[in-house]
Amino acid sequence: MNAPRWSGPRATLRRLRDGRLHLQHGPIDVIAQGWGDPAALAAGERRMARRFDTILAELCAELPALRATDAELSGPVARRMAAAVAPFRPAFVTPMAAVAGAVADALLTELAGDGVTRAYVNNGGDIALHLAPGESLTCALAGRPGMPDRATIRAEDRVRGIATSGRGGRSLSFGIADAVTVLAGTAAMADAAATMIANAVDLPGHPAIRRRAAREIQADSDLGDRPVTVALDPLTPVEADAALARGLEAARAFRADGLIEAAALFLHPETRFLGHPLLKEPADA
Repeated sequence: MNAPRWSGPRATLRRLRDGRLHLQHGPIDVIAQGWGDPAALAAGERRMARRFDTILAELCAELPALRATDAELSGPVARRMAAAVAPFRPAFVTPMAAVAGAVADALLTELAGDGVTRAYVNNGGDIALHLAPGESLTCALAGRPGMPDRATIRAEDRVRGIATSGRGGRSLSFGIADAVTVLAGTAAMADAAATMIANAVDLPGHPAIRRRAAREIQADSDLGDRPVTVALDPLTPVEADAALARGLEAARAFRADGLIEAAALFLHPETRFLGHPLLKEPADA
């Protein structure tokens, strides 16, 4: 059987009124922006646009392998995805857990050439960052009213990727977190870690949680027949605390292993933070 290939509309790119670039192709929806020497930035945008035009077809060509746990991969983005999820095994995880972050990383590589002092690529909320010495970016995070929802990343920080996962987002989750945001060395690693921590925020067997086989929600899901959360009744603060404690334990282990720098875990009405200070400031990304 031939590997599936994308046959939908071609990639589009347009400049928004505020100067940001909007790139869209099938399920990939990206906002990107850079600062620095105008000629260098223009060259980087052209490279990014050329790469964006090919990236979806490249991924679709290996989609069956990307949905497996042990298949051999050949494309550069696919290999980046596989490398990001590998440290989290033997727990179940496929390269698809890092797809949005890996795409953001790949596009940022094209945008952030010499002369570009800072830049970001935001792929549906998963963000890759470039920071020259002395530079910083303030990024908006998932959260809830009244809680810190900004993180300022400085060049000296070991953070170049931010990603969010959880129940009710674009992907399915084994857990019950409203959202988990992770800061890590790359967007791909942050993406994979956010998925795994969100899966860990859970109360196994609790009657307030309703689950269905992933394949019943998305016929082609890489999660197969594994049960994913589809509904959650209100929890008490004590119950939410217990679920978040499980996620926080996973986050601490990942941080101890050098996989992440920080995490913010949200499950109404509770919130937990680990690591990097989160600041309320105007967001660049």
